[in-house]
Formats: sequence, structure tokens, C-alpha cells
Amino acid sequence: MTGQEARPVAIRLAAPDDYGRVGDLVVEAFSALRQLRGFYEAEIRDVARRAEGAEVLVAVDGDGTLVGTVTLVTGEGSFPREVARGDEVEFRMLAVSPAVQGQGVGRALAMACVDRAQSLGRPRIAISSGAWMTAAHALYAGMGFVRDPSRDWSPAPGIDLVGFTLDVPGRNEPAA
Repeated sequence: MTGQEARPVAIRLAAPDDYGRVGDLVVEAFSALRQLRGFYEAEIRDVARRAEGAEVLVAVDGDGTLVGTVTLVTGEGSFPREVARGDEVEFRMLAVSPAVQGQGVGRALAMACVDRAQSLGRPRIAISSGAWMTAAHALYAGMGFVRDPSRDWSPAPGIDLVGFTLDVPGRNEPAA
């Protein structure tokens, strides 16, 4: 964060009425980060497809404005996993409205994914991030994610993604 106070948000599953705005938000956020390429825009706008095989979460501020989103892929055979292995989960397409970046929305979404992985009893979260997304990398490192070069990959020429993992805290502890 950049010295700004964290923006309070509610995290919930996206509803079908949210899908259009979720797609727009991801396109807006990724365009600003140079990640968006023509072939990928159709995929990131297809929120309904993602929601069929994954959990699409949204962050909504106090006014009800959608300010962030993330797709949590919880199992094999669900929405295409990119870097998760075995019983790991992964999150993809974490995007925050450029107007509120740096205000804790990305962290709140990532923490919701950690909490969900914990509730599912999963040992690890795996993610990949654009090599140029250094602010996101700092966020992930601050949350305890570690670089895992074995998960680096490139979905298209000129788009290099770097991998990170997080051992899910408390996975082996009894529930309170």
C-alpha cells in the first residue's frame, strides 16, 4: 500500500448480473498492466464460463461498486488450471480497478482465496503473475508467497509469467 488507508470491501461470489462488469474490470486492470493481448480479451470477458468451473469472487465497496475480482480454481477438471498441481488450488485473474489500486483490495481478494483454501483443507496455493507486475509480487511476498521458478511459463510469445506458492496456514491444525 502507498500510505493510504485500506478500503473496506465485502468479498462475495459473483452473481450472473455481475459478469459483464467483472469482465470489463479485468480488461481495464490488465490493459493498464500491458498483459492484455487480443486473444486473451475474449477469455477474460467470459466470466460465465469461469463461473461454471471455478469460484469467481468480487470485492464490493460500501456503495456497492465492484472494485476487484479474482477467480479461484479449486480442482482438477474445473476451469483450466495453469500452475496448480495435485490437490493445490490456484487463483487467477486477480484484478483491481485502477481507481483503487494500492488500497488493500488485492490483498483482501488474495486473503479470501487463502481462507477458502484453508476451509477446503488444501495444502498449497499456486499462482502465476506477469513478470512486470512488481507491485503484485510485493503484495504476494508480504503475504508469505514464495517464488517457485518451476511454475514459470509463457502463454504466448512476449508474455512471461512467474510462479509463486503459499503453504496454506493452519491446514493441519484442528478447527477451533
